[in-house]
Amino acid sequence: MRHFRLLALLFLATLAACGVREPDPVRGLPSQFGDAAPYAWRGRNVPAAYPVHGIDVARYQTRIDWSVARNNGVRFAFIKATEGGDYADPMLRNHFSSATAAGVPVSAYHYYYFCRTAEEQAAWYIANVPRRAGDLPPVLDMEWTPTSRTCNRRPPPEEVRRDAAVYASIMTQYYGQRPIVYLTVDFFRDNEMWRVPGVEFWLRSVAGHPSEVHPGHDWTFWQYTGTGLIPGIEGRVDINAYRGSEQQWNNWLAVRRQR
Repeated sequence: MRHFRLLALLFLATLAACGVREPDPVRGLPSQFGDAAPYAWRGRNVPAAYPVHGIDVARYQTRIDWSVARNNGVRFAFIKATEGGDYADPMLRNHFSSATAAGVPVSAYHYYYFCRTAEEQAAWYIANVPRRAGDLPPVLDMEWTPTSRTCNRRPPPEEVRRDAAVYASIMTQYYGQRPIVYLTVDFFRDNEMWRVPGVEFWLRSVAGHPSEVHPGHDWTFWQYTGTGLIPGIEGRVDINAYRGSEQQWNNWLAVRRQR
């Protein structure tokens, strides 16, 4: 056994001397973050290439020390607010107040269902999310809901884009900021969502950079994992990157925060 261990150590030393290393499946993440089910990021198009990262949370994240999370690189947070026309997330107010107290810029997102009109859903969101100076723009989360017990309707792309545009127009008029639209890979492609005018995109892509998964399309935020691990947050959490430098982030904040 001892002889085997010596041979193994000699082999690893030889690999290191030749510049060969074992694959690191978490390589590409910011050093302060982990991942419970990591993707093997490679090359230059990796999350760590961006300096500004944040999270999105809902009722499933019940224990967050926002100060610890902020000190470990959480620079913004998208917090679930509403679904459809009759559901409000029970952790919304707690997350909002605690994150704000810790100095983390926040926004609230609405999970869209295609069994109510865009006007109804916008009114429900407005009823639950007050206008507050300093908050980030409102967020619309659109994705297919095939497992929903209440609404698994799948309308044609033209209707989807029309609903998104109507909802975005109401948000812009009420909050004074054009909304951010979150989209999964299939939903973005199925409905050609890049044709919706006047919005910024937050794209999910957990197995490749957006330039590879959504070639030729613009985006502002990138959700790169749904199984992230961050100090101060109990359990797994979605992690996102802002597309740009520190200076671009500061400029974006200066323009896009509500007044």
